[in-house]
Amino acid sequence: MASDGEQKDENRLVKIDLDDAGKPRRSAEAEQERAIAIYDILEDNIFRLESQTGPFHLTLRLEGRHVHFDIRQTNETPLIQFFMAMGPLRRVMRDYFHVCDTYYDAIRTKSPSQIQAIDMGRRALHNEGSELLQARLEGKVETDFQTARRLFTLICVLQSR
Repeated sequence: MASDGEQKDENRLVKIDLDDAGKPRRSAEAEQERAIAIYDILEDNIFRLESQTGPFHLTLRLEGRHVHFDIRQTNETPLIQFFMAMGPLRRVMRDYFHVCDTYYDAIRTKSPSQIQAIDMGRRALHNEGSELLQARLEGKVETDFQTARRLFTLICVLQSR
């Protein structure tokens, strides 16, 4: 029987790549969000596949209107690949991008209370996107809320320019 430590190691991501070859460079804010999200996921995450044990490597790539998930063992043996349609996430992502732009502008010109109000809206949209992502991954990948939140960030980063 696996100990809690072994169980935790089996159900986690230990490497994440964003495959964005040929895409335009992202803004400094998007690059910072990418780096923070990857760091945070690798520090603490829950990522389970049905009938597979990890730890896992994940590569995310945009292909048309879909996100391609490529999940492998640590020795790069392929385990599962699937496409997730972006359609259900588009409205939340559009609103999230708009609020993020407003937030970054507010940091330079608004009062702390105004920034806090915008940040609360940004966090609420981020949470909504995370919950939607968890639902969209159901039956393929199980994650905790914080891992879903950070994966939502990475999908947004793939969409950003």
